[in-house]
Amino acid sequence: MAADARTRVLGRTGLTVSEVGFGGAPAGIPHYLGVWDPAGAGEERTLTEAIRRAVDLGINYFDTAPGYGQGAGETLFGRALAGRRDRVILATKTPARDGPGIRRGMEESLRRLGTDRVDVLQLHGGWYPPEEVRRILDEALPTLAALRDEGKARFLGFTAEGPSGGVSELIATDAFDLIQVRYNVLYQHTCDFIHEAGVIREAEARGMGVVTMRSLTSGVFQKLMREAFPRELEGVDLDGFCLAYVLSNPLVDVALVGMRRREEVEANVALSAGGGSFPRFDLPALHHRFVTPPGGDP
Repeated sequence: MAADARTRVLGRTGLTVSEVGFGGAPAGIPHYLGVWDPAGAGEERTLTEAIRRAVDLGINYFDTAPGYGQGAGETLFGRALAGRRDRVILATKTPARDGPGIRRGMEESLRRLGTDRVDVLQLHGGWYPPEEVRRILDEALPTLAALRDEGKARFLGFTAEGPSGGVSELIATDAFDLIQVRYNVLYQHTCDFIHEAGVIREAEARGMGVVTMRSLTSGVFQKLMREAFPRELEGVDLDGFCLAYVLSNPLVDVALVGMRRREEVEANVALSAGGGSFPRFDLPALHHRFVTPPGGDP
């Protein structure tokens, strides 16, 4: 019998979450990281099987957005999770920064998802220049808080492509329960183990949950390595290597992985459960830059 995915606690939300989350971008975006038509009947069957297998294996964090195929991703998630809604933690996003736009988008997302509430509502963002931060604080936050108070969203978050002054400012407001941020074996500045810095550390210090996106580098690392070492890497599970790296970080609560197929789900859960190709890594030791000279102190 297959073992279930391991769990962690999503910051101050107190939610018990699978450490591997089901990322929704590949489900809704046409031909994203591979040939895929989200409107195809065969593709929907394949995705539905993957989502339901994920739930059965203990993956309970599902993340989507209206921007994934102009609502297609949310629609597909809603159909596949029908009858399973109460077994999962459902997260979506809003690209809007104005109150009416956020509220209108929330109603549309709930309709596509086939539910009356989401567990996590996030601002869908990137680098957060100062003018955007000001608008979020003045216009977006009051509406987000109102939607939470109305029961439309249980917790609030925002997504970020990387570290910036704006990201740090949003963290410092204590208005958000979690951050979803880019972090992987290629892109480590959000959690720097050399200088013990980065927005992941800032968020964790505030009790926020930490969710990673592009956990498998969106395939960039894999393409680079196979181009450089085509023969040497035959049969090597580079996706598993990338996921093991992110899961080795104890500050990460959920590593999102975009999945479409049952076999991808099973491989990722196996790695989480300890049955994959790679162990967890000691990240502080990997980043330690000094050696002990013969007869000397470390």
